[in-house]
Amino acid sequence: MWRNRPFLFLFCLALIAVFGLGVLLILAWYIVTRMDQLKITSEKIQWDHGIFSKTYVELDIEEVRSVRVHQSLIQRIFRSGRLEVYSAGDQPEIVINGLPYPTKIREIVDAY
Repeated sequence: MWRNRPFLFLFCLALIAVFGLGVLLILAWYIVTRMDQLKITSEKIQWDHGIFSKTYVELDIEEVRSVRVHQSLIQRIFRSGRLEVYSAGDQPEIVINGLPYPTKIREIVDAY
């Protein structure tokens, strides 16, 4: 959370001191960040999204056409960003925002 949006995190901390509302915002934000799980093996990439209702996307590693990483300046400083995995179409199959070390994940997928 701190790495992806440091100014919003500091704003929520300030709201804790002022109104106590920041605790609820940070708790909700934490729950949203725990909704995504990415698993990479030598055969597949699996992305699980959701808490109560789940979405599963599974790609064979051979089907991956490209992996893109988008990072703003602040995200580059804190080593976080958005990861997009493309297979056959123009739309990405997997999009994960706020992922720590997305360039390392791209390198792992490219190695397979």
